Amino acid sequence: MQRTEHGNQPPSDQVLGRPPPPLEVPYTKGKAFIPLPPPEDITLPAVDLRDAIEQRESVRDYAPEPLALHELSFLLWCTQGVRRAVGGAFTLRTVPSAGARHALETYLLINRVEGVPPGLYRYLALEHRLAEESRDPDIARQVTAACLNQPHIIESAATFLWTAVPERMTWRYGERGYRYLHLDAGHVCQNLYLAASGVGCGVCAIGAFDDAVMNRLLGLNGEEEFLIYVATVGKRV
Repeated sequence: MQRTEHGNQPPSDQVLGRPPPPLEVPYTKGKAFIPLPPPEDITLPAVDLRDAIEQRESVRDYAPEPLALHELSFLLWCTQGVRRAVGGAFTLRTVPSAGARHALETYLLINRVEGVPPGLYRYLALEHRLAEESRDPDIARQVTAACLNQPHIIESAATFLWTAVPERMTWRYGERGYRYLHLDAGHVCQNLYLAASGVGCGVCAIGAFDDAVMNRLLGLNGEEEFLIYVATVGKRV
């Protein structure tokens, strides 16, 4: 913490006039895309904000009922939805981020979502669609094992896997930006908890996982991008 205090760092890349990194990690696998219902077309029952906050709790037991695709679309929009992209410089989204850097990417372990085959996917926030990462039938078991065998992962309808791209944040803030990555992850997960109440779902945040194994499963090198936070989602029993 002392090493990332203001005054203890060299000038950031932004101060040095270097161009910002891309707003989204390019998708180059060339596999299947799944379009998501546009957020403006999704109609949900009204939820009282005070009730959602007062009733917020971590839920680990889920009903076997699948999530509807429009419900997943809503949860993704509430956690990383892009309201506006400003050139190639920054995005304005549904969650706060230090300096509007939004250095997170969202991967999804899909177990039970209508219209989406089970597997591992990435949410392309700029396009609001899913991109296939892996259809390995063993991927759910592998992710569960890497998260210290917490059973609610394999029993969830979907598990959100948030990764951090530090360059997107450190471009502006230098190494102090590593602090902000964790703050941003907290903002995103809290939005998931609150949004889930609108679709009859429970959420459980997870910070216990084998970093190296999870990064390998996601195809990440652990330096330019790494897993930072996990949360399971499923219909309430």
